[in-house]
Amino acid sequence: MDSKRGDDATGKTSDDGDIASVMGFSGFGKKARTFDLDAIFEQTRRTAIERSQHVLEERQKEIEMKEEGESSKSVKPTVQSQREKAASSRVQKSDSSSDSGSDSDSDSELIGPPVPPQHAAQQGDDDDELVGPPLPPGYTGSTAHSDDDDDEEGEAQDDDDDNPVKRIPDTHEITLQHGTKTVSALGLDPSGARLVSGGYDYDVRFWDFAGMDQALQAFRSLQPCECHQIKALQYSITGDVMLVVSGNAQAKVLDRDGFSVMECVKGDQYIVDMANTKGHTAMLNCGCWHPKIKEEFMTCSNDGTVRTWDLNSEKKHKSVFKPRSFQGKKVIPTCCTYSRDGKLIAAGCQDGSIQIWDRNLSVHTKFHCRQAHTPGSDTSCLSFSYDGTMLASRGGDDTLKMWDIRNFRKPVNGVSGLTNYFSMTDCCFSPDDKLLVTGTSVKKDEGNGKLVFFDRISFQRVYEIDVTNASVVRCLWHPKLNQIMVGTGNGLVKVYYDPVKSHRGAKLCVVKSKRKEKHAEALTQDYIITPHALPMFREARQRSTRKQLEKDRLDPKKSHKPEPPVSGPGRGGRVAAHGGTLSSFIVKNIALDKTDDSNPREAILRHAKEASENPYWIAPAYTQTQPEPMFAEESEDEEPDQEPEWKKRKI
Repeated sequence: MDSKRGDDATGKTSDDGDIASVMGFSGFGKKARTFDLDAIFEQTRRTAIERSQHVLEERQKEIEMKEEGESSKSVKPTVQSQREKAASSRVQKSDSSSDSGSDSDSDSELIGPPVPPQHAAQQGDDDDELVGPPLPPGYTGSTAHSDDDDDEEGEAQDDDDDNPVKRIPDTHEITLQHGTKTVSALGLDPSGARLVSGGYDYDVRFWDFAGMDQALQAFRSLQPCECHQIKALQYSITGDVMLVVSGNAQAKVLDRDGFSVMECVKGDQYIVDMANTKGHTAMLNCGCWHPKIKEEFMTCSNDGTVRTWDLNSEKKHKSVFKPRSFQGKKVIPTCCTYSRDGKLIAAGCQDGSIQIWDRNLSVHTKFHCRQAHTPGSDTSCLSFSYDGTMLASRGGDDTLKMWDIRNFRKPVNGVSGLTNYFSMTDCCFSPDDKLLVTGTSVKKDEGNGKLVFFDRISFQRVYEIDVTNASVVRCLWHPKLNQIMVGTGNGLVKVYYDPVKSHRGAKLCVVKSKRKEKHAEALTQDYIITPHALPMFREARQRSTRKQLEKDRLDPKKSHKPEPPVSGPGRGGRVAAHGGTLSSFIVKNIALDKTDDSNPREAILRHAKEASENPYWIAPAYTQTQPEPMFAEESEDEEPDQEPEWKKRKI
């Protein structure tokens, strides 16, 4: 038996040697190691409890150190001793649990070399362990200053964020040529994809940013109100329809492509009480959509009323608001707007007052300031802030004022000297509600119109842009695009944007190159070239239009010069007859007879003898019914020159 065991041992050894030589490693046949899972879980639980206790103790000691005011140097040995104790306790526990196979708790121990003493205090402050190799002993680099640098960069970034002037997108601009006359209306849909402009030339032009190239051409131009100046244009909150307010008494609603959807009814101008008429009776001044209800819009007119309308009922207005002066007389509203929540309606009037109603109560005003601007001047714009508490008014008295609707007796701030020659000069708030923007007017060749920015709180002039050598009438700051649209007095629409801060809009069209023009040499249509086909099946090769024109020029029929007009009665066999009347047709188709009929009696009796001898046309038709003529024969006694007896009778 022993000899057999020895032979088996030698055989296994030789087999292991062969496998080791082939595989490159040895150690086959050893007993597999067994693990006690319950012991491993119990050891892991104990280790977690001890680590949490150590962390709590360290935090408690750090709090006590801070309270006592000791320096950070006294913390280093404490932390180091704690770490050494923790390491020694882990070593003892690992030795005691090595028999049970608890080698899997190594992930809870410290990894790598010990922490340098100069970073022990910093290590104690952090709850997490250090990752990576330790820092060199003499290194005091960016760890000491990185926090300061980050703080400085953060403060600089905060300064940029706090400064609203840095957010003005004015680094780049594009110019859209609307026409030659004043651009009096601008509108952008809520998505910012389509811009619409209207002017004193009665035209409304549609601009699609996504469809335009660098040529910057409008894709549609129309005159929705014929010969009336455009006063206001605005898209609804959904962007599917657009309100057009012009110089007539009827506002129109168009769809996105410019087709008519609705036209407001005109009122009866002979009724004294304007509340009893179905619509406006005089020229419109302004209009806008409700910010929450997509079917409702508002208009104001020279008939002294502000009316709200429903898109689904064009036969009658929805409600009427009648501004009144201090004496109770009718005053004309020159501008109107909704509050941001749509609950208030504000109107600026010609007597200088600003009157605000509750949308559901049209009888009495909710807020009323009688001396907001100079009486007799047209308040050109009212604009609510995005938070809904402030109201900005642009007056015809060259002022810009800010009002708090919670205390509406006097303005919060105001600035004068902003020239205004137009009844629709805009003012608007920036998207972050920190700036107020308006334009200035100039006379021809007397300077540049400017876009002026004011701080909302201090009302200081913080920035301005020289737009062009004409008045700045309309301004619009779109919150989604972060781009500023400006309408000027010389027919231009300028769009200001920033490649980084702005989104879409003008950035879409400036990157597209101009489309190539189609030249006359281009082929009229595509054709298939089959060079190897038989001649009878081969299509004739098409020539370019230029060669075809040269060929037609040599043809005498195609290149025949048109006959000049005839001035006289006829020349060269041509008759000078124009028009499509019967007389012109007769003259064209009947030869012109120039025989001289000086004696009309002879001309009439020229064919009398032939007709009596050879009757053909009339006499045969009456042969059966023609009565026989019976005349009294002339007596011989009567003289031929004597009058007959019947002529002598008196009638």
